[in-house]
Amino acid sequence: MTDFHYSTDADGIATISWDIPNKSMNVLSMEGLAELEAHIDTALGDDAVKGVIITSGKSDFAGGMDLNVIAKMKEMAGDQPEKGLFDGIMSMHRTLRKIERAGMDPKTLKGGKPIVAALPGTALGIGLEIPLACHRIIAADNPKAKIGLPEIMVGIFPGAGGTTRLARKLGAMGAAPFLLEGKLSEPKKVKAAGIIDEVVPGDELLARAKEWVLGAKDADLVKPWDAKGYKMPGGAPYHPAGFMTFVGASAMINGKTQGVYPAAKALLSAVYEGALVPFDTALKIEARWFVNVLMNPSSSAMIRSLFINKEALEKGANRPKVEDEKVAKLGVLGAGMMGAGIAYVAANAGIEVVLIDAEQAAAEKGRGYAEGILDKGMKRGKVSEAKKAEVLGRITPTTDYAALSGCDLVIEAVFEDPRVKAEVTAKAEAAIPENAIFATNTSTLPISDLAKASARPEQFIGIHFFSPVDKMLLVEIIRGQQTGDRAVAKALDFVRQIRKTPIVVNDARFFYANRCIIPYINEGMRMVREGVAPALVENAAKLMGMPLGPLQLVDETSLDLGAKIAKATRAAMGDAYADGDVDEVVFWMVAQGRLGRKTQAGFYSYDEKGKRQGLWDGLAQQFPTAEDQPDLIEVQHRLMFAQALEAVRALEEGVLTDIREGDVGAILGWGFAPWSGGPFSWLDMLGAAYAVDTCDRLTARFGTRFEAPQLLRDAVGKEAGFYASRLSNAA
Repeated sequence: MTDFHYSTDADGIATISWDIPNKSMNVLSMEGLAELEAHIDTALGDDAVKGVIITSGKSDFAGGMDLNVIAKMKEMAGDQPEKGLFDGIMSMHRTLRKIERAGMDPKTLKGGKPIVAALPGTALGIGLEIPLACHRIIAADNPKAKIGLPEIMVGIFPGAGGTTRLARKLGAMGAAPFLLEGKLSEPKKVKAAGIIDEVVPGDELLARAKEWVLGAKDADLVKPWDAKGYKMPGGAPYHPAGFMTFVGASAMINGKTQGVYPAAKALLSAVYEGALVPFDTALKIEARWFVNVLMNPSSSAMIRSLFINKEALEKGANRPKVEDEKVAKLGVLGAGMMGAGIAYVAANAGIEVVLIDAEQAAAEKGRGYAEGILDKGMKRGKVSEAKKAEVLGRITPTTDYAALSGCDLVIEAVFEDPRVKAEVTAKAEAAIPENAIFATNTSTLPISDLAKASARPEQFIGIHFFSPVDKMLLVEIIRGQQTGDRAVAKALDFVRQIRKTPIVVNDARFFYANRCIIPYINEGMRMVREGVAPALVENAAKLMGMPLGPLQLVDETSLDLGAKIAKATRAAMGDAYADGDVDEVVFWMVAQGRLGRKTQAGFYSYDEKGKRQGLWDGLAQQFPTAEDQPDLIEVQHRLMFAQALEAVRALEEGVLTDIREGDVGAILGWGFAPWSGGPFSWLDMLGAAYAVDTCDRLTARFGTRFEAPQLLRDAVGKEAGFYASRLSNAA
């Protein structure tokens, strides 16, 4: 198949159009890169060709490099992966440099052929790196288009010259948001930032590109960094202003990443070192740092979990093979924060919603929650008045269960009380079609028990949203003992409609996410009770890449909720309950009225506006800090293994059936150290032997909760981690 198509017109303009067959978005493969280079060679070698337009045959330009290719680059690089990777990356640099120099005389910088990038829509990653090598970038005025370099978000950085070119074009400070934050913007904002040159109406794009090519002069083709006397905007590292920029950038990166994301440090190193040398040498430096990142297991784990596996799950990797089950009309029972959030995301995705509560005022308030989100979007210029009216028009707030007539999916989001849930289940099932699917949004109650209130348990399923619903990307779908395939397919198709990522797990106490995050929170509180300094607990977690320390996390979720869960769990487990020492901390905090952020008092102190001020100093009066403190690694191991071992147990017990769901769910659900790729990827990085040895040491000191599951012990000596085993089993 041909990815790039070449044509010339009567005026001597060659057009290279990127249009991969059978794909909605162009992505670059190594074969595609070779095609592009061959077409450039043809254009530069043809005396009849005056210039080149590189554009797309689709509504967008490109979504970037095919990350499946990047994930396999190390494997394909042979016995000397570092050399193979470096040579491959340098071949990309040579192709883009060929576009940039366009046949011009290397000394006089004259005689080149103008090459313009004409972007009809979104241009990401390599889809912007190729245009950055062109002599001019013209984009269609398409406010829905996104332009930028998002590589940092999946554990790498722009390694095809984008880092070097953008830093030299904008200066380190100007390039920072686009390189270090992966900022994406619409064309006019990208032009204002200085990344692209023109924004024109879409129907004038190719005509304007051709006009520029025909009028371009030699000087228009010379990039600033190739011109004599070039100076880096904002100052090079040895310039006083530039020196301060790089000092600040280094502090900012380490502050934000805590040193656990290798791509950010490598990117800054590539920019800093590259700014000290000529451009072509800077490209070699960028390539070396890019190889450094690709050789780091963190990058491959992040790409695998945050792109390949996440995309596979969103496309229905584990969907039962039944007919399409898209949702046309949704019923939501309970208009509290969760129900209101579910109603909003569904309506925003184009689904008609009936929002029911016991009181009309409460139902109206739930609809008002959606209005508040839309109003914030309007203030940021992301939502129009018409869009707001359209979304709100899809939400019908009511107390009348008869309004559920015609709903093909109903989601119950009332109090975590089995009796209340049973009551609304019966009311709803009396009003909905016989083939409708009924879902419960619960975080702790067993689905199979709740399904006893249903007349159709095979059509009863759990759909667990995370709060706040509009921001959290993960949805946990729980299959009860009698849940049928059609119910699972309906839940998966609904989650796809609202543009979130689903994982499917089997019914068990706390399901998957909560059974892993509760031990993390508990271990933090257990250490406080032991006399470990709260600051050590919190910072140890953050230095491992956890977004929140366990004490801050319990403040956010509230301590009274923790006390309620503890009481229910103790009642269910009886003598097997092992968290009495944690309860001592929780119940004491609740007795002090310190319930977390919602009361502006928890493990942290808060000001009158609810802003966190620091750890509460009164904690030490009840739980004095020990004179001898554990070392950082021990604290980190306790916090990380508390989560990871529970993930393995979930797999071992059949709650999880796919490690991809375990890793993606951990990162999106509670923020498990994204740099690691998730708990299974993290254990693979450590190696089974090291992990088991650490478990044995932790068990000897702190108890059986750290015992290595048999599944992990079985991997010792086999040189096959969870992913290697999964691949070999699949084969």
